[in-house]
Order: sequence, then structure tokens, then C-alpha cells
Amino acid sequence: MPKRDDIRAKIDQELNNPGSRSGKSYRGKRPPQGGPRKSGPAHANPKKVKPGERPQMGIMTTTLWEYPSQHYDDHLGRKMQGSKDYAGASPSWAIWQLLQRYTRTGDTVVDPMCGSGTTLDVCADLKRKGIGFDLNPQRKEITHADARELPVPDESVDFAFIDPPYSTHVDYSDDDRCIGKLDASADMQGDDVMAGHAYYESMDQVLSELHRVMKPNRYMGLYVSDSWKKKPGHKGGVFMPIGFELFATMREYFQPVDIISVVRHNKKLKQGNWHKSAEKDNFFLRGFNYLFIMKKID
Repeated sequence: MPKRDDIRAKIDQELNNPGSRSGKSYRGKRPPQGGPRKSGPAHANPKKVKPGERPQMGIMTTTLWEYPSQHYDDHLGRKMQGSKDYAGASPSWAIWQLLQRYTRTGDTVVDPMCGSGTTLDVCADLKRKGIGFDLNPQRKEITHADARELPVPDESVDFAFIDPPYSTHVDYSDDDRCIGKLDASADMQGDDVMAGHAYYESMDQVLSELHRVMKPNRYMGLYVSDSWKKKPGHKGGVFMPIGFELFATMREYFQPVDIISVVRHNKKLKQGNWHKSAEKDNFFLRGFNYLFIMKKID
């Protein structure tokens, strides 16, 4: 029986240099969408990355994703996807990871809360057909629409990506319909079945709409974070397990594929005053986001 170390060495050799064990060099054509699909961490060769440069993108193979920048250098020569000035923008490299795994050239990708158009820019890089909607469109390519009522035919979408508001932390729009105006920790009233009832009910409607427009046996990704905030009358503040609640709702419509933890590199995590406040008030800064990957079966 081969020794474990020998097997590991052969696997590593094949991953790093496909075809080398058979004596045939890899002669595949360079993919036209953002470079080769190399496996392993995006920073597999950190010594080759010069200071100030971004690591070459590669397919991430574990459930812990981390990249040192919000954006990546795409094959169109752009160093940014979406807008750097847009609050709450999605990390473009994470969308790249999803589209490389779950879509093909020419597939239709919808983002019902498109913000500044990050998803559209990644789609352009990877030769996918991106369709974006938002209640507060930031550019002409994004259609004004409510994510709960998309002007999209039934079963016409190959992949959906959504990065919804995490309660009321960011002021996304003046539109009263904006889900970002709904407090995920709001006290129960009347017939409410849970705290933050209006927020979760609205997100249920969004997920139902995504289920309607997606083709069977296709995938979606939802990028979200839990939240915490100080609240009068609540000693120690209020924790909102938004990720768990939305995951439970998604299971009503989709089949779980996997859960990714995406390491956050936001400015708050680098500021000492936030860490002092977290220690003083006994709360935790959000160090990661969930990336829920789901599949529509029926």
C-alpha cells in the first residue's frame, strides 16, 4: 500500500502542475474569463506577490474564504468592480468564486439588490449576462425594481446572487419600501411571530421571488452577516442572528449546498477604539460573513 506521504506528494504535484505525472504538459487554452481556474487558495504563492499587488485569483477549495482586497484585477484591466464609495458593497472576488463554480459562459445571473453594480462588473469579466435591480439604482445598467416583485419571467435565471441589508445599519435608499429600513431586532407587536418580523417577512418574499425566476437545478448565493446593536431597555445590547434566520427561510425554497465563512477586512476591525468598545460593552465585532450556497430542486 502506498505511503500516505507519497500519495500526498503525488496529489500536490498534479494540482500544481496538471499532467506532469503522465509526462504530458498542460496545453489547455487560457480561459477568456478572468484567467485560469487554478485550485487552492487565491494567495497560494504569496512570495510571488509584490507589496501593493493583489494575489492572482484561483478557485478556493475550503469553506473558509479570505482575500486581502474587496476587489480583484480582472482580465479587462479593471482594478475595481462596483464603486468604492458605495456603502455596503459586496466583495467582487467572492462573486467571482461563485460564478466560476456554478455558472458557464453566457449564463444569466440576476442580482435583485444590485447596489453599485458589483455583480454586473464581475459578469462582464466572466462573459455572463448580468441583470441587476435595485430600489436606488446607482447606474443606468441597473433597473429600478423591488426585489420582492422582479420584472423577470418564471424559470429564466441560471444563477442568483444577493447581498441584502443586515437590518438598519446602512441607509441605502429614501424609498419607504427599502428593506434596509426594517429593524431585524424590532419588538414583537400584534400577530408578529418573532422579533424583527417585518424584516424577515420581507426577506421571505424576496427568496420566494428568486425561487420563481430561477431555473430548476440551478444555484444561488446569499451573502449576509449577523448583527448587534445597543438598544434602550436591553442590557448588553441586542444580537440579531440574521444569518441563521435567513438560512432557515431559504430551506423552505432551496436545498442547502454548503456554507462558506468569508473573512471580513473592514476598517472597523483595524481601529482600536472599536475593539475597546467591544471589550468594554461585552460584544463582538463581526469578523466574518456567511455565504450560503443553495440549489433550486423543483
